[in-house]
Amino acid sequence: MRSARSCFITTGESDHVTASAENLYGADDLTHLEGLEAVRKRPGMYIGSTDSRGVNHLFTEIVDNSTDEGVAGHATKIVVTLHADGSVEVDDDGRGIPTGTHGKSGLSGVELVLTRLHAGGKFGGSGYKASGGLHGVGASAVNALSLRLDVTVKRDGKVHEMSFRRGVPGIFDGPGPRAKFTPKSGLRFVRKMKRGESTGTTIRYWHDARYFEKGAALDPEQVRMKLRNTAFLVPGVTYVLRTATDSTINEETFHYPNGLVDMVEFLAPAGDRPVCDTQLITGEGTYRENAADANGVMQSNVERRAEVEIALRWGTGYERTVECFTNTIRNIHGGTHRKGFERGLVRAVHDAISKTRGLLKPKEEPPILDDVCEGLTAVVHVRIPEPQFTSQTKDELSTAGITKVVQGLVEKHIKAWAEHRRTRAEVKTVLQKIVDASRVRLAQKQQKDAARRKTALEGAAMPPKLVDCRSTGVSRSELFLVEGDSALGSARLARVSEYQALLPLRGKILNVQKANLSEALKNAEIASIVQVLGAGTGRTFDISSMRYGRVILMADADVDGSHIRTLLITLFARYMRPVITEGRLYAAMPPLHKIVTKGRKPETHYTYTEREMEAKVAELERSGKQVVKPVPRFKGLGEMDADELWETTMNPATRSVRRITLDDVDAAEATLELLMGEKVEPRRKWLITSAERVNQAAIDI
Repeated sequence: MRSARSCFITTGESDHVTASAENLYGADDLTHLEGLEAVRKRPGMYIGSTDSRGVNHLFTEIVDNSTDEGVAGHATKIVVTLHADGSVEVDDDGRGIPTGTHGKSGLSGVELVLTRLHAGGKFGGSGYKASGGLHGVGASAVNALSLRLDVTVKRDGKVHEMSFRRGVPGIFDGPGPRAKFTPKSGLRFVRKMKRGESTGTTIRYWHDARYFEKGAALDPEQVRMKLRNTAFLVPGVTYVLRTATDSTINEETFHYPNGLVDMVEFLAPAGDRPVCDTQLITGEGTYRENAADANGVMQSNVERRAEVEIALRWGTGYERTVECFTNTIRNIHGGTHRKGFERGLVRAVHDAISKTRGLLKPKEEPPILDDVCEGLTAVVHVRIPEPQFTSQTKDELSTAGITKVVQGLVEKHIKAWAEHRRTRAEVKTVLQKIVDASRVRLAQKQQKDAARRKTALEGAAMPPKLVDCRSTGVSRSELFLVEGDSALGSARLARVSEYQALLPLRGKILNVQKANLSEALKNAEIASIVQVLGAGTGRTFDISSMRYGRVILMADADVDGSHIRTLLITLFARYMRPVITEGRLYAAMPPLHKIVTKGRKPETHYTYTEREMEAKVAELERSGKQVVKPVPRFKGLGEMDADELWETTMNPATRSVRRITLDDVDAAEATLELLMGEKVEPRRKWLITSAERVNQAAIDI
């Protein structure tokens, strides 16, 4: 209690107490975790978590080491036994862990790999070309978190054994983890191998519950799935799962000679009939990355070779199943190999669709990844030296160079498949399925947009001057903010009423750069704009609620029209900025001149500047055509008839519009404040200094 009270002393004495406490912190307060102590202190760092997933990961680390022997061609059978006492035993017929003495540490190879972090044969030596183990952490982490671990190694004509308790070598005087334990280092010779007896390694361990959450246990179904998946990936190895009870032993065998083709058939959803044969993509490729050489010196731009194997097929269903593996390790979150697979698949499908007549209608959007993968079942497996993962649990591959390798192989294969004469029929069936999926997705999106607009319309009465469109879809709809009632008359006749809406504005709106939001909403024209858009203002503005896909400012091509556009842009920039940042605000560009030629087949040309008009007239006259003179000049949108307004300003196929963008927020804010703000002097100074930039001949007087 005294120490607690001292924390609240407010006299000078408290400063002395604090300073004294700080002086007690010295080198002796620093902790250095040696050996496997770090694993026991922070197990989650090494096995991902301390719940049942962590217990399952212990098994994965051990069986992956045996699988690496199979991948290297030294093992043909791996037997996993789940004992009734909760222990797990993994036995393989590989080469066996080296039993000789390691020169640098003085330990046997067995004790080295099971008691030292970052020790093993997978750091670029001759032991493994490609393996799931990378850091030399897995087996030693399992040992550190086990009440007991027994290892038996058969190699070089001899059988050796060794036991550990939480990573410490020693001898148990009986079976099970509760037997008396005596620490003792060194590998024990048991006997000579019998004639015909295969080499290999057997590891049996009992995980220590004290390092895991209450109730954490090994999931037999996860073990079964792991062995089945690995059997698909390594066709040359047979996996056996034995589940022992007090009286019986149940045995399952997993062996799939067709590899990934069998895996695709197994993973495909029940009842999902294939619409094409399973495609098997195999190949090799090279990529470059920075890597350490045998001496530990980092080398740049080292060439690596990757082996890729992919199986895929489309079915009649809608589910997507894509499993990714690296060196037989399942990558739950995919990674760079999945990214390459998806990119290559989409690009190849787009290319095949573009070359197949009658699939896509003109102006139809091409399918996206979700459409391409609808009904797809695929397995992506890469074998690469020293892969990089985002974590020790290897859930996601991060080796950057593998993306292009996988992408290139997928594109090449799908292209050849699509162009082969014998497979054209099934390819067209697949492509039609993908296009249909795209159309369904777009139709569903339009329905959602329609419901959103309908809700907004029902929520408030629209201004009576709004000339709305009939379509309830947001994506295609356009709202024209039209300067004046005269232009509204022509625009009403010119528009496509299905998706083009008109809102006339009388006069100039309030300059919102000089007013707050409350003052701005009192302005009738601004209130109408906000109400019609239906997305709110300021911080509450929600662009997903906006009733139109685009907003187009349609003002005259004169000084007043420019001022109106500027005031409207200021309004959107200050109180509805997402409309600009999302690229949904445009300014119409009505022409200034209409050039008409004489003759039986008169031509009409529109120009937007005096210089452009003069150049066009000269060009036409040089070609021997007569131009009607004087060339008429439009004074405003209201002077155009409906056909002229449609062709030049409202027809999406022929009109000219400018998208309003906001690339530099600070510069835009400064410009708006300079031109539209309350301070007159900076604006006056800018006008004076910029006066010489004005072309007086171009001023509309």
